[in-house]
Amino acid sequence: MKISTFVCLLFIALTFQVSAQKREYVSLIISDSLKENSNAVIRLNQIDITISSQKSMTVKEKRVVTVLNQNGLNAIHAVESYDKRKTVKAIEAVVYDAFGNEIKKIKRKDFKDQSASGGGTLFSDGRYLTIDYTPTQYPFTIVYESETETSNTAFIPSWLVLTDFYVSVEKSILNVTFPSGLGFKKKEFNFEKFKIIKEKDTDTQLTYSVENVLAQKYEDYTPVSKIFPKVMMGLENFNLEGVDGTAKNWNEYGKWFSENILKGTEILNDDSKAKIKTLVGSETDPIKKAKIVYKFVQEKSRYVSVQVGIGGFKPMPANDVDRLGYGDCKALSNYTRALLEVVGVPSYYTELYGDSNIRDIEADFFSIQGNHVILCIPNGPENIFLECTSQTDPFGFQANFTDDRDVVVMKPDGGHIIHTKKYQDKDNSQISKGSYSIDANGDFFGKVEIVSRGTQYHQKQGIEKLSAIEKDAHYKNYWSVINNLKIGTIDLVNNKDSVQFTENVAFSSSNYTSVIGGKMMMVLNAYNQYSGSVKRIRNRKHPFEIPRGYIDVDEIEVHLPPGFSVDFLPNGFELNTKFGEYKTEIIKKDDSNLIYKRSLFLKKGLYSNEEYEDYRLFMEQISRNDNAKVLLTKN
Repeated sequence: MKISTFVCLLFIALTFQVSAQKREYVSLIISDSLKENSNAVIRLNQIDITISSQKSMTVKEKRVVTVLNQNGLNAIHAVESYDKRKTVKAIEAVVYDAFGNEIKKIKRKDFKDQSASGGGTLFSDGRYLTIDYTPTQYPFTIVYESETETSNTAFIPSWLVLTDFYVSVEKSILNVTFPSGLGFKKKEFNFEKFKIIKEKDTDTQLTYSVENVLAQKYEDYTPVSKIFPKVMMGLENFNLEGVDGTAKNWNEYGKWFSENILKGTEILNDDSKAKIKTLVGSETDPIKKAKIVYKFVQEKSRYVSVQVGIGGFKPMPANDVDRLGYGDCKALSNYTRALLEVVGVPSYYTELYGDSNIRDIEADFFSIQGNHVILCIPNGPENIFLECTSQTDPFGFQANFTDDRDVVVMKPDGGHIIHTKKYQDKDNSQISKGSYSIDANGDFFGKVEIVSRGTQYHQKQGIEKLSAIEKDAHYKNYWSVINNLKIGTIDLVNNKDSVQFTENVAFSSSNYTSVIGGKMMMVLNAYNQYSGSVKRIRNRKHPFEIPRGYIDVDEIEVHLPPGFSVDFLPNGFELNTKFGEYKTEIIKKDDSNLIYKRSLFLKKGLYSNEEYEDYRLFMEQISRNDNAKVLLTKN
């Protein structure tokens, strides 16, 4: 009876405590389905966007997040940026414990106020406010509210239901109000597998809501942009850094941009014009002239970020870049454009989204989407694109940051969506030719020449900038399967004309293999083993993507130790699948010499979740055969 009375009193006390506090913020009431696979639960994410006019937009956000463990801290996302055209009118946060009891109230003065300048930014008027809170217990709930106002209506924030894996959403709401005459438009992405409700869609209002979105487990090779739902929005009549703009499509945007943003920025003084004309001399071929100009820009200028006012969108005048010797992607691309114009080579300012993950500008939906600028030079059916921020990239080289994506090019007649260079799978090559010998003690002596092109050139070209110590560490890591590796000579050749990077390396190793009972067993493929693994994922949910393909071809002469004969030699092996091809061949020249041949061709592609296990087995077979061993017996 006493125990029952105690339990009843405890229940009454807990019930009273919960009712007296914020019951909706009690962590215990979150459903188990939302907590499964979750580091954090978004209890509410409500965004209210009010566009009052072409140059006035207010964004209110209320975000309630229950953080279940340390890995869920990033889901709080309590941060607001501001500058001279965007003000933070209100911002605060309140922290509650697992029972809904208030722990801490964070007012505006308690937020960290920091510059938005990064290490590569020369100067910036942008700043941001962010929470500096270190939790003492989990779970806890944070309620974050903010209100911002801006005249920049060219950038309407997208509605993102999910922003990361292992985060579930109890409720998410988007409300947008706008005047009917501004040409508001939207585009939905990846709604198919989510129960998103469109509650309003009129000439002046748009409302979406969704509830109980379960956390998505991370799966290797998942193309996030193709699975997470979002809504992109834009206006046909907008304001950008104090400049009114009107554009219904990319063509109209290109005209407006050229006339209002680029106009007047390409002017160069007479001395600069004379200098570049002298440098080009009597050359008449447009591409050869462009190469001369590009080299001049690379040697003369360096990249810095400039993010002040319209400078965050409008390029610095070409004269200023010429005088100062620096600029950001906009400024350097525009400066190169101005120089090319002086020597009679047409080129076009080009906006895109630059990233190692391939991301297109949406061709059928105009809104300002880019984060980077390059330069386009027409060259018949295949345009040449210049990365003007790099002091080292070969002329026209784009791999791994601006390649294979839709971009908007500002031509005289308007904006055009075109595609940048796609590096074909077999163009991304690494060709290795070399030899090694094993002595009677199992010590290794070898040398190899590796020639890399395409995206594999991109991965290699930075090696030449490394110090001697860094190069030594790089190659020891690259050939980590070779024990006790000692690097000898290193000879590197970066041929920017043919865009190929050649490595000639000599090295040795003590005890590469050992002799036990008169037997010696060693792995034939010493130079290019696939030693990784593709994670087994049972009941995979998402498709998977190989974003870039490549081909590796190896031919290695193997000199066996004197006094040993081959006891066992593995057979050649061949695979041919939809993901790629793999082949090994082992040729016995004589009792002391072998030739090991290997080729691996991996294909770019988007594949279904059902095909993932086949891909995993394909790579597993490669790993197993790359580790094939020869058995030697002492005579």
